[in-house]
Amino acid sequence: MSVEYKDTHDFSREELERLFLSVEWSSGHYPDKLVIAMKNYDTVYSAWDGEKLIGMICAMDDGIMTAYIHYLLVDPEHQGQNIGRTLVEMAREHYRNYLRIALIAYDKELSFYEKCGFEKSMDSSPMFITSLWT
Repeated sequence: MSVEYKDTHDFSREELERLFLSVEWSSGHYPDKLVIAMKNYDTVYSAWDGEKLIGMICAMDDGIMTAYIHYLLVDPEHQGQNIGRTLVEMAREHYRNYLRIALIAYDKELSFYEKCGFEKSMDSSPMFITSLWT
């Protein structure tokens, strides 16, 4: 398998729905919203196996100091092949002149992000307001 990486914001609803549901993320149930969201992100890098979307990283930034990685996902059938690490490296290179790249990681993901150079904050905690779309 040869993975191709792209810098694009254009995805079909079916591509996004399949990828997000493959990792059991509830946002996959809103593919029309995901299509719009991808167009609005500052940075989107994606990984492809032929015509199949198998991974992506999406980030927002303030234009000079701080970037926030919102999504990093890799199809479970393709995990363990350094796709996620490559996508993180692409984002790190893109934001190399920024002071900070921030993200929220679940506890089970901490070791992956630490291997990518992130450090867990000891004096802050993520907070959310989550609304359910109808």
